[in-house]
Amino acid sequence: MTLDSTRMTAADIVDRVRNGTCSPTALVDSVLDRIHERNDRTNAFVTITDDLARRMAADAERAMDRGDPLGPLHGVPVAIKDLDDVAGVRTTSGSLLFEDHVADADDPFVTRLKEAGAVIVGKTNTPEFALGTTTDNRVAGPTGTPFDPDRVSGGSSGGSAAALGDGLVPIAQGSDVGGSIRTPASFCGVFGLKPTYGLVPIVDRPNAFATHTPMFHTGPMARTVEDAAIMLDVMAGVHPRDPFSVPTRTDHHAAVDRPIDDLTIAYSPGLGTYPVDPAVRETLDDAVSAFERAGATVDRVDPDLGHDRDAILDAYYTMATVLWESLFDDLERQGFDPRGDDRDRLRPYLVDLVVEADTPTMREYERADIVRTDVFDGLQDCFEEYDLIVSATLGTTPFPHGDEPHEIDGEAVEPFRGWVLTQPYNFTGQPAASVPAGFVDGLPVGMQVAAPRFADADVLAASAAFERVRPWADRYPA
Repeated sequence: MTLDSTRMTAADIVDRVRNGTCSPTALVDSVLDRIHERNDRTNAFVTITDDLARRMAADAERAMDRGDPLGPLHGVPVAIKDLDDVAGVRTTSGSLLFEDHVADADDPFVTRLKEAGAVIVGKTNTPEFALGTTTDNRVAGPTGTPFDPDRVSGGSSGGSAAALGDGLVPIAQGSDVGGSIRTPASFCGVFGLKPTYGLVPIVDRPNAFATHTPMFHTGPMARTVEDAAIMLDVMAGVHPRDPFSVPTRTDHHAAVDRPIDDLTIAYSPGLGTYPVDPAVRETLDDAVSAFERAGATVDRVDPDLGHDRDAILDAYYTMATVLWESLFDDLERQGFDPRGDDRDRLRPYLVDLVVEADTPTMREYERADIVRTDVFDGLQDCFEEYDLIVSATLGTTPFPHGDEPHEIDGEAVEPFRGWVLTQPYNFTGQPAASVPAGFVDGLPVGMQVAAPRFADADVLAASAAFERVRPWADRYPA
């Protein structure tokens, strides 16, 4: 059986597997061939798990032959970010310190994907320890957007987004502590959802409580909203070892077909504080009308976040610096010396970000929490009147590797994170997605769609309605 796997969705694969017109083993052979042929183009994959994928596909086929119940992702190829563990597979976290590290056990969401019948085909690139808005490291090098590999794919889930945009896999996993799902989704023209905090469990050790400041999320990435919804239903749910995990009582897949006539949307390209490139803004202004054509009510409203973008970014760095320093403390517990003998093995950006940074004082940390509270209140005030807030995901389009923007629309921005509009929702834990909204000079533009906590279904319903009005499936590279 010859299969063109490049445009098959996860939903299509599941249907074809169930009706016997798609063989999981033939499909995985096609996907692996595609990855080996094209991975050099974007450098999406760090590790390609040929043997594991073929074993899992063969197991999926035997289950079909036995007449076993089939899972919601039976036979669907999936990519896992190289920050997360798959038992028996290398997890480098983008660091020379872990270049040869092999995981002993699966992360919980990986176990759930396996139980749903998904087939793991490899691990995707990430900046060192996922600290970065672009994807580059000293283990695998940089990852580019499929629309122009000389330009960045975004970070930190840049490998997953590039693999999707280049037709290597139908679904992939990402993680997000400041925009790491939404930023690469925007730069690679795919759909990425940061779910409500706690919806997808994260079993982090030695500190199980470290994921709340700023809030850390794991979520689905896909070329279609429906595929992401199916994947979220598999990944979500309480886990006894995550103190912040919450139950899911929503059929997210069903939300994809829901009408949105009852939804009200606040449209604010820059969230009232962030600069947005005029061409990006023009693309969004044109795209947002799709929600109205789908039946929703859209008003132009700027939320009052209580602070300018510099104060918000300073608060984020205060919180994140403590989180990153705890990462280095954990490395020391594992026998590394990141502040001493192993310092030269770290990417210089990471050294500047963590080792050379001043440790925030307790008073600075508390002041950052007050800024965080003001941002939360500003967004909640808006959500009291509107179901969704729609904005730019990023203030710019993909830029050449190593050429981070210092200015947007005539305003100076911090080059590493000053052009992202994603961090407020890592303060609040509210669900937020990046939806492909259009193009500027052939480069993708993402639109951020956010909702109150636990209203993930509204994000999915609105995103799917937008996709029906303005489909993007035919815009990917050949």
